[in-house]
Amino acid sequence: MTGMKLGILWKFLAVILFVVAAVLLMVWLTIDYLAADYFAVLMKEYNIAPAETHEMFLDAVHRYLAQAAVAALLVCALLSFLLTRRILRPLSHMAEITRRLSAGDYSARVKIESRDEVGELAEAFNRMADSLERVEGLRKSMVIDISHELRTPLTSVRGYLEALSNGVVPPSKETFDLLQREIMRLVRLVEDMTRLAKAEAAHLKFDRENVDLAEIIEEVLALDEPQFEARALTVESQLDPMACRVLGDRDKLFQILRNIVQNALRYSREGGKVTLSSGREGGAVRVTVTNEGEAIAKEDLPHIFERFYRADKSRSRKSGGAGIGLAIVKELVEVHGGKTGATSDHGRTSIWFSLPIAKDLRAAE
Repeated sequence: MTGMKLGILWKFLAVILFVVAAVLLMVWLTIDYLAADYFAVLMKEYNIAPAETHEMFLDAVHRYLAQAAVAALLVCALLSFLLTRRILRPLSHMAEITRRLSAGDYSARVKIESRDEVGELAEAFNRMADSLERVEGLRKSMVIDISHELRTPLTSVRGYLEALSNGVVPPSKETFDLLQREIMRLVRLVEDMTRLAKAEAAHLKFDRENVDLAEIIEEVLALDEPQFEARALTVESQLDPMACRVLGDRDKLFQILRNIVQNALRYSREGGKVTLSSGREGGAVRVTVTNEGEAIAKEDLPHIFERFYRADKSRSRKSGGAGIGLAIVKELVEVHGGKTGATSDHGRTSIWFSLPIAKDLRAAE
């Protein structure tokens, strides 16, 4: 044990022993001032010389009380030491795990030895360690992904600029168009990162009102209609009029739906169908966007809302996007107090989110 832990242990023992000593002192004084006087009255009542007998009585009581006090203090000290050490041992272990976490070892966990308050503390500590390990993993993955996303267009731009500078490639409209496309990829990536940062901080500026999701869906579909037509996609809406009003920020809800629809548009097969539906789910409205295309593997499905994660690793980043859209959806939905999820099988992938029902609709019910 370190000096600090030893100090806590001795503080616990000192408090307990002080209480025991105080109780023994009170018993000692009580015998001296009450029991001894009562004994003297009895001696006087039965005409027994009290002086010598009284002294013998006090000596005997004090002797037995002293022996009992020593025994009680020893037992109390032993039991207190064992109990206190049992309490402090997991705390000591937590302190060691904390030092390992601070040093970058996020695999360290506290062994849960009981189900009392200390056990609950250890369990909460392990959950915190799990979160830290996951966040650190996401951070490392994000740095790698951002580097990759930036390196590809930058390498292309650098190569063409060097070729133009050395006269290897003649300046032409095609070359400048290619450079502009690469630069726009960088611009879109920066804009995506900005939107993600804003989504994470969305709770700082959040205007809650009753919003009709059907109106927002119509706006999103109208905005993306040319892209649907270009890929010969059929769009079908199956909206329940009683499951469209929610509590939320209109602009953020528009971004949620736009990102999900864009995701469905990007990964739908040519000539396929995209379906938007809504329904009641307890005290919430659930909106689902389903597209026909290649199914997502089961091992990839739980991760599609993570930053820069894309189930199809071989897909071109140019056509597949940076993998930020659904991460933004998850952040904004959670700001609204809702949930997100996905299913994928038999060539159909569904992305859904649920939000609390608007108050005026509940009142009407």
